[in-house]
Amino acid sequence: MDSSANINKALTETRFSDLEPPLSGDIIEALNQSDFEFCTPVQAATIPLLCSYKDVAVDAATGSGKTLAFVVPLVEILRRSTSFPPKPHQVMGVIISPTRELSTQIYNVAQPFVSTLANVNSVLLVGGREVKADMKIIEEEGCNLLIGTPGRLSDIMERMEILDFRNLEILILDEADRLLEMGFQRQVNYIISRLPKQRRTGLFSATQTEGVEELAKAGLRNPVRVEVRAEAKSESSQQLTNSKTPSGLHLEYIECEADKKSSQLVDLLIKNSDKKLIVFFMTCASVDYWGLVLSKIPALKSISLIPIHGDMKQNARDKALASFTKASSGALLCTDVAARGLDIPGIDYVVQYDPPQDPNMFNHRAGRTARLGRLGKAIVFLLPKEEAYVEFMRIRRVPLEERKCSEDASDVIPIIRSAAMKDRAVLEKGLKAFVSFVRAYKEHHCSFIFRWKELEIGKLAMGYGLLYLPSMSEVKQHRLSSEGFTPVEGVKFDEIKFKDKSREKQRQQNLQVRKEKRQEEKREKGKRKRVDAPTTNDPKKASRKLTGKQRQTIQTAEDDEVMDRDYKLMIKVKKGLIKEDEYERLTGDDDLF
Repeated sequence: MDSSANINKALTETRFSDLEPPLSGDIIEALNQSDFEFCTPVQAATIPLLCSYKDVAVDAATGSGKTLAFVVPLVEILRRSTSFPPKPHQVMGVIISPTRELSTQIYNVAQPFVSTLANVNSVLLVGGREVKADMKIIEEEGCNLLIGTPGRLSDIMERMEILDFRNLEILILDEADRLLEMGFQRQVNYIISRLPKQRRTGLFSATQTEGVEELAKAGLRNPVRVEVRAEAKSESSQQLTNSKTPSGLHLEYIECEADKKSSQLVDLLIKNSDKKLIVFFMTCASVDYWGLVLSKIPALKSISLIPIHGDMKQNARDKALASFTKASSGALLCTDVAARGLDIPGIDYVVQYDPPQDPNMFNHRAGRTARLGRLGKAIVFLLPKEEAYVEFMRIRRVPLEERKCSEDASDVIPIIRSAAMKDRAVLEKGLKAFVSFVRAYKEHHCSFIFRWKELEIGKLAMGYGLLYLPSMSEVKQHRLSSEGFTPVEGVKFDEIKFKDKSREKQRQQNLQVRKEKRQEEKREKGKRKRVDAPTTNDPKKASRKLTGKQRQTIQTAEDDEVMDRDYKLMIKVKKGLIKEDEYERLTGDDDLF
């Protein structure tokens, strides 16, 4: 194949077979079998450095081919090692990545290349399954290359003294910025502390943060810095400029009121029914809700809607990802668990229904499409009061082009509300999603743009298709605007049943238990009241009536106390110290239903 035929702008004119020092014949053959002939810029720059035994700190845009940039040299380094072929429990390489899905993807990409090494066994170590099962595999089959998430890797390293790291050749830290953002600093530090200092280290990241710089100083020795940026044309000058987004990516934003968002989303899905889309939401509860309620809309019946988020069991996540990867069209509804590193082929459109809490995640989300020089679209939904986000992103070298709201979008709110009145599962999931969104909105890193106290709760609840406004401390205390919300009349919400008969039976039993408990508490209260009642000649009679100002002061203090408690509990949820259902019980959110 002549270099003139290389029309993919994401590739260089450098063939893998031209790299110096030269790659082994087995690697070139494996690359050819996978249809890899030309290098991307990050591969052309990084592979020769690692193969020359230099540490590297790589800063490259998402979708630039980073995985192959460290897998190929890792296999070459193991082949050339003086310890090759290794003993069964002699670990020669470690690859750390932040999520189970990304670790699994790296493992699968590496297999054709690792298989060229005799007696080298790679093991995938991620959560979601029994740690004892992993330990049994390692004991019986051995392991020379560990690929996994920081938690499971550090756990295995602590438990298994049989593992020998003395001759380790190379450590790879993939998505290093995300590793730190997700709170894996302690585990990463522990893993590094167990490895010999005489090794090669590659640190790969899409964004260079202060934490990544500190990690580079601690884990790398005189690293060579590699920075690869995509090129994009500026509309005003038609000149090539540095951009943080792939060159084939067309970025848009759509500005609409909160009560119109869901209708605009459905319209977009209908008009792209033959495409492959990823739709990002801010919370797991939102993914659960929209995954359920969108499937109830007749116009979307022919579209495959696949939800995935971090609270799902690992087996369910793997199945969802595999199903979507194989599909030729459909929509993956997800949280940021699918925003980093995953290389799902053929993504045409990325939809950010909720802008990410962390603006750094914007590019990672959008980067699921337009990978390796292909074309793709991405759009973000913004409320009118969030318009400053467009200028904010422009300053960050991420220009967004406005797209007008579709005027022929059908109103889907009546359909959603009808579904909620027929099935309590829709009603409850909607309330939970709404509450989780408001509380997540409070945690936006760009709070100067996403001001939660200016949220128009009424329009937002209408956009969610809620039947009534939930009783939330945030709403009561700060009196957020309920304008634009039309409550459903003539419906007894307690009488809405689950379609699932077993769930409905359980609900009725719970209602009976609660009723009996309230009656018992009422009786006990009556007894105490009779015992504590003051006599007619008691000088300490009921105190005088409080003034309105005094009552307001007391109420404000109580509200502040509730908000402080809720915030501390929310932090515990984010740190994984308590689960969401425990949070709901402690805050009283389970009473919303």
